[in-house]
Amino acid sequence: MPGEILSVATARRMALAAQGFDHPRPRGGVTLAHVRAALKRLGLVQIDSVNVLVPAHYQVPFSRLGPYDRDLLDDLVYRRREFVEQWAHEASILPVEHWPLLRHRMDGHDRRLDALDAFMDRHGGHARRVLDEVRRRGAMAAVEVPEPDGSRGRSRGWWGWSVSKATFEGLFARGDLAIAGRRSTGFARVYDLAERVIPPAHRARPAHEVAQREMLRLAARAHGVGTAADLADYYRMPIGDARRRLDEMVHAGDLRVARVEGWREPVYLRPGARRPRRIRAAALLSPFDPLIWHRPRTTRLFGFDYRIEIYTPRAKRRWGYYVLPFLLDERLVARVDLKADRQARRLRVPAAHLEQGADPDRVAGALAEELLAMATWLGLDAVTVGRRGRFAPALAAAVRSARVVS
Repeated sequence: MPGEILSVATARRMALAAQGFDHPRPRGGVTLAHVRAALKRLGLVQIDSVNVLVPAHYQVPFSRLGPYDRDLLDDLVYRRREFVEQWAHEASILPVEHWPLLRHRMDGHDRRLDALDAFMDRHGGHARRVLDEVRRRGAMAAVEVPEPDGSRGRSRGWWGWSVSKATFEGLFARGDLAIAGRRSTGFARVYDLAERVIPPAHRARPAHEVAQREMLRLAARAHGVGTAADLADYYRMPIGDARRRLDEMVHAGDLRVARVEGWREPVYLRPGARRPRRIRAAALLSPFDPLIWHRPRTTRLFGFDYRIEIYTPRAKRRWGYYVLPFLLDERLVARVDLKADRQARRLRVPAAHLEQGADPDRVAGALAEELLAMATWLGLDAVTVGRRGRFAPALAAAVRSARVVS
């Protein structure tokens, strides 16, 4: 039985430290080395192309580093190829050396892709033709290959993709193709043979159990402290497999078991995991940020009930369309609905809500500064706060004041 009992506050600080919120943002400009270190520390970043504000994989480094040149991330992934895309948590960016850990999923052991696997089985001939085209012509987008009937029309099959697009995605999921780049318009993937993208040293096939233990080790590093379900969710591992591997890792001394006050399940942590005595941070968090993407853990750590309401009918939304939590020091203290209005060059805040017990003056000042920094980073000229939410007037006044000071 686990002996050590952690307070929720300690667990929260450990989680924030593991996610990179335990030190100040770089001064004097964010470099390629800063972005590389942030991505390595997280282990993976979920790709999401929703562009209401900025695609999530660009915002995650911003939350930790502050304003940076987004081309630095593209450089690491698509030019230097130190990081690659693959199905991990969901569609994700991860270090290229971690690509082999997912090989067993590429071999058809990922239930999320069962429908795509069935599609590929029905279109094996077209898949072979697509591979031949890529092998002969080099990296290409799916739109460059005609449909099986010779047309370039768009069908309403898998996710509304054409047959060729679904085939490219199937070959990518199976590890035959890898993502060589992204088109500047529409964020469209450019595919190439995996052997031309993934270096030979990173194309090995580790044993299934070995790969799972390594993914759980990486998840434990990124969590600081987490339950079996928390750690399993990071790479979307079946919970039964995760529990078996975690038992093996505890027995080997790679992980320790403890409890957190008020949590029903035991937690796992690495020996020597950092336990800061305090956290000083201010960050707007993407809905797909790894700190909060497993909502049950967000509730346990922060007492913060969070759901994204993009797919909720407007009349039924409680908080707004694209709502971001605001982290101030060790708590999630507010949530704001955000939209980048690129035509008007404004960062719009249609709604702002303060969490119970938070200091409105302190939160308003810190959040105003973060919103102004984000607006500048996105190339927008102003922040406009709307009227929804009781916190909106205080935030609007803080934005006006911060503008005058700056």
